[in-house]
Amino acid sequence: MNDTPEENTPPLDFIRQRVADDVAAGKNDGRVVTRFPPEPNGYLHIGHAKAICLNFGLASEYEGGVCHMRFDDTNPTREDVEYVDSILDDVRWLGWDWGEKLFYASDYFDQLYEYALVLIRKGKAFVCDLDHKEMAAHRGTVQEPGRDSPHKSRSVEENLDLFEHMRAGEFEEGTRTLRANIDMASDNMVMRDPVIYRIMKVDHHRTGDKWCIYPMYDFTHGLSDSIEKVTHSLCTLEFQVRRPLYDWFIDEVGVECHPQQIEFARMNLTYTVMSKRKLLELVEGGQVEGWDDPRMPTICGLRRRGYTPASIRTFCERIGMARRDNTQEVALLEHGLRDELNRTAERRMGVLRPLKVVIDNYPEGESEELVAINNPEDESAGTRKVPFSRELWI
Repeated sequence: MNDTPEENTPPLDFIRQRVADDVAAGKNDGRVVTRFPPEPNGYLHIGHAKAICLNFGLASEYEGGVCHMRFDDTNPTREDVEYVDSILDDVRWLGWDWGEKLFYASDYFDQLYEYALVLIRKGKAFVCDLDHKEMAAHRGTVQEPGRDSPHKSRSVEENLDLFEHMRAGEFEEGTRTLRANIDMASDNMVMRDPVIYRIMKVDHHRTGDKWCIYPMYDFTHGLSDSIEKVTHSLCTLEFQVRRPLYDWFIDEVGVECHPQQIEFARMNLTYTVMSKRKLLELVEGGQVEGWDDPRMPTICGLRRRGYTPASIRTFCERIGMARRDNTQEVALLEHGLRDELNRTAERRMGVLRPLKVVIDNYPEGESEELVAINNPEDESAGTRKVPFSRELWI
């Protein structure tokens, strides 16, 4: 009995299944909008390739599906235009195109400031004078609830006034923050009155010196998704504990679009360092020649090593999506490249350490041409002629 097309179709991973269910139910008017939102504070590595292929690939599977390219640039002390350019180049090299959908979280700084004012007016945010150490002492532990800030009872009017003075640059760094008013006794420590805005008197690579207060990532991330009308916000597992805060900001600000956050396991690779901090140490310490050193696991390093975009995309497809952190064998990545090159690379011969050989019984001054196959796995690659004569190199 012949298999039906349905039987030949591989099962969807859990993320694609949820998206398919949403589309089938008419959720978000059938739209599929994802985003790849790196912070421009380093070069992309092979671990990022999984998120890139997931977000761009999933959107491309639906008619009208879109994946936004967005930089979550909320920390000017760590970000640089160099990283922005390298990330765009890497994503484009991998074969993905964002069209006109290139965004920056800094594009929304004015809107985010207004959202913060909404929270203050609702009594859901307050200006706090505790410094970093004092705030940590008030936070409590997993076993013990935290303690309210002594400034949590400030009036709406006082908080609005102080926040305006924060924006005007009238306070020094570390002296005041804007915090969410949630619950210091929450079992989820992320929900214990997290900081929304902090004072940072540093120029931004896009906004210059316009701002001296900057929104925190947790506040910015979900609201930027909402502003862009993202439907599915795909994050790695460490964001699972932060999902309640993601939802809280969107609900309390009262924006129209509420994206769905879905978490998946990040990709680890055997014998491979993925930490941006540790990779930076290698670069700054001179152990490697730069971010694109062929020994580095960065996208540009793999590119110099000879990896192709298709081989990396195939690797990401093969490892699939999981809900638990796992480590993939580097041999699987290498196998993907080997398969790709076997299919596409034309064969050539070379001698690295040549030794000249003369065939005594071959006539001098004569030569002949032998036919060699360019690629035994691709007939369309044709053949080539290889000269053969009295003198050879081995």
